[in-house]
Amino acid sequence: MASSSVNSALQATYDVLIIGGSAAGLSAALMLRRSLRKVLVIDGGQPCNRYTPHSHGFMTRDGETPAQLLALAKAQAVAYSTVTFLASFVTNIAQNGSGFVVQTDERGAFFARRVLLATGVEDLMPPIEGFAECWGKSVLHCPYCHGYEVHSQPLGLLGNGDAGYELVRLTQNWSKDLTLFTNGLSTLSAEQQRQVQQLGIPLIESPISRIEHENGLMRAVYFQDGSRVPLTAMFARVPFRHHTNLAEQIGCEITATGLISVTEFGQTTVPGVFAAGDNSSPMRQITMASASGVKAGSWINRELIDEDLVAMLSTELKTETRPA
Repeated sequence: MASSSVNSALQATYDVLIIGGSAAGLSAALMLRRSLRKVLVIDGGQPCNRYTPHSHGFMTRDGETPAQLLALAKAQAVAYSTVTFLASFVTNIAQNGSGFVVQTDERGAFFARRVLLATGVEDLMPPIEGFAECWGKSVLHCPYCHGYEVHSQPLGLLGNGDAGYELVRLTQNWSKDLTLFTNGLSTLSAEQQRQVQQLGIPLIESPISRIEHENGLMRAVYFQDGSRVPLTAMFARVPFRHHTNLAEQIGCEITATGLISVTEFGQTTVPGVFAAGDNSSPMRQITMASASGVKAGSWINRELIDEDLVAMLSTELKTETRPA
C-alpha cells in the first residue's frame, strides 16, 4: 500500500503506540504520559497470568490477584488524559516515513513515532489430563513467584535434560521432598543424574497419564504404568510461543531461546521498535515486567527528545543562514 493511501486511512497519530496492556505495557504508558507523551495502548485482554489466583513478590501488593494489579494500574494510567486504551488486536506493523503504521483487526490503522511490543507470551500445555486446570494454581512456573506458598511440601518437578536439572538445583531450596518427573526416557547427563541421586531426589521416567486435583489444587500424579505419587504442587518448564508474529513481521531479531532480542532499555534490532516484559525476558515476574516497561518508556522518551531537538536546531540553523 502506498504511503499516501495509508496516511489517509489513519485513525489518529501518537508519539508511542504500545501493543499489550499488562504490567510492562502499563508501566511504560505511565512513564510516557508523565513525560507528556501522547500514548495509545492496544490490548487484546489475554494476559499470561490470568490463570494465577495470586501474585507475589511485588512490593506493597504481595498476594493480590494479577487482575487487581492490572485494574489499579489501568485506572491510574487513565487518570492522565493523553493515555488512550483500545480493546483490539494488532494484525500488522509497517514502517512508514518517520514512524510506523499499526493496523488493528477492527478499529483501523494508527500512526506512531515509536512502537513498544509488550505482547507477552502464551504457555503451551502438555497433553496431560488435569495439567491445564492446575496451571497457575498448583502447577507452577516459578519458585520465586510461588515457592513460599508450597515450601517444605512434597513437590514434583516436571522437566528433562538441562531444564529438569536446573529445576532440581533451584527448587531444592524451597523443599527437600522433591520428585523429578522426566515424563519419558531421561535425557539428563550421567553427571546430572548422579547429582540428583546424591540429593536424594527420586527420578521417575514413566510417562504421566493424568493429574488428580480438586478445582486446580493437585492431589496426586498418575502414570501410564498405573503407579501414583501424592503431591501438593508441581513446578514445570513448558514451552511457549508469542501471541503474535509482529516482532518477526517488522524484522526484529529473535534469540536462540525464542525471545525478542533487546538492549537493557528495550531497544530491538529495528530502530524505533521496543519490546518489554515476558516476550523479551526469561524472568517472568510482574515486578520484572513492570521494570522493563519503565526502562523502555524512559528510553523511548529520550529518543523522542533527541529527535525533536535535532529537528528544531536544524530548522533554526536553516533560518539563520537563509539569505535576506
